[in-house]
Amino acid sequence: MERKVVVVVAVSVAAVACGMAAVAVGWRVRKRREWKKAVRVVREVEEECETSVERLRQVVDAMAVEMHAGLASEGGSKLKMLLTHVHNLPNGSERGTYYALDLEDTYFRVLRVHLDGQQSPILEHEVEQQTIPQHLLTSTSKDFFDFIASSLKEFVEKEGDDSELSVARRKELGFTFSFPIKQISVCSGILIAWTKGFSIVDMVGKDVPACLQEALVQKGLDLRVAALVNDTVGTLALGYYHDADTVAAIVIGTSTNACYLERTDAIIKCQGLLTTSRSMVVNMEWGNFWSSHLPRTTYDIDLNAESPNPNDQGFEKMISGMYLGDIVRRIILKMSLESDIFGDISSKFSMPFILSTPMIAAMHEDDSPNLREVARILKDILEIPVVPLKVRKLMVKVCEIVTRRAARLAAAGIVGILKKIGRDGSGGITGGRRSDMKMRRTVVAIEGDLYSNYTLFREYLHEALHEILGEDIAKHVILKVTEDGSGIGTALLAASHSSK
Repeated sequence: MERKVVVVVAVSVAAVACGMAAVAVGWRVRKRREWKKAVRVVREVEEECETSVERLRQVVDAMAVEMHAGLASEGGSKLKMLLTHVHNLPNGSERGTYYALDLEDTYFRVLRVHLDGQQSPILEHEVEQQTIPQHLLTSTSKDFFDFIASSLKEFVEKEGDDSELSVARRKELGFTFSFPIKQISVCSGILIAWTKGFSIVDMVGKDVPACLQEALVQKGLDLRVAALVNDTVGTLALGYYHDADTVAAIVIGTSTNACYLERTDAIIKCQGLLTTSRSMVVNMEWGNFWSSHLPRTTYDIDLNAESPNPNDQGFEKMISGMYLGDIVRRIILKMSLESDIFGDISSKFSMPFILSTPMIAAMHEDDSPNLREVARILKDILEIPVVPLKVRKLMVKVCEIVTRRAARLAAAGIVGILKKIGRDGSGGITGGRRSDMKMRRTVVAIEGDLYSNYTLFREYLHEALHEILGEDIAKHVILKVTEDGSGIGTALLAASHSSK
């Protein structure tokens, strides 16, 4: 009887063990299946985001052609190719004290720059920043500019009278105004529409610098608005001031844009415009560039459809800091829906823009053995408490794919500009005819946190630039980081367009 009991128990134990083994095997099989699903999502994204040199060169050609079309006629291209009427870039001979007003968001900065000419560097500059009271964002143009003029007056009057560079005669101001305008001259422009939370209705359709000038006069401040520009043009001015081989400027941070120096006879749509200058700065508004050669994914399509400006700023939505984090979030969300590698789906996955581009950079550049920063961001931001190391590595891969595509496309955009003006070594398209000029030293001023602070983004961009141009040509192209084109650069433009 005891022997039978032992046998039964042994059989039962064996059955339980076999059952547990089967469960364990089944669990491992299911986990492998779920892992393969997640990997498949990443591989599909990688294929869709492919940026071979051949494809990048197609983007280069498309950019150059669209630039030519935008210069030929208004509305002839997705690229607006706006005329800035900036003919004179600062060359280092400027002397005196100049001011800048930088209005880019719900705050503004005022700057004072001292120059002593003779190709010298900028002597010194002072900056003050002030938040605009919330009620003024929706008030009247008079109230709004009265506030700004009062702040400017206080700032100007702080300059010591004993300063050798301080003069009693009229002072010159450069005005950075990063809202949609129709530029009429270098110092005037009509407001088309407000963005960024502003809604001063009576100002739409008015000449913005004229409104500011009127407020300055009423405050008794002898300060003339000498130049109206955006931050990209200011970046070009600052770059050119330090290096006369600067031909273009790129801002690539939260948003992105580009401008460059174009021959006036190549700007077909401004024929008849009275000017004796041989060149003019053109504001491309390149964020709106689009081409079928851009490697668009379903994630880009969905992001565009759900954005406040669908079918606009297509290039910007693929390369700028505003959007890279959300593209990564959308890919992670798809992985979580296709597999259970994250366990229960967090509601945070569905929150647009919860992942910022600095977070993407932090995960991408996490070089700790167990990817501590990746784990922290997944836990603190997306509320995923426990993530296996191999899943964390997959997150880094997603960040790499999205960032690499963005940087390489930005590089193609830069080469597109160089091709248009015959600085890419191929001759380019210059005013509709081929140029055989030899390759010269070519400087592109570049500004923005995405380029300056995201090391791998910068490396990918440089790598692509060399691949597209080839080493023999790329060695002539220098990307130079500038700082505060929207402030110092704008003050320099006030100096180069001074009435003195």
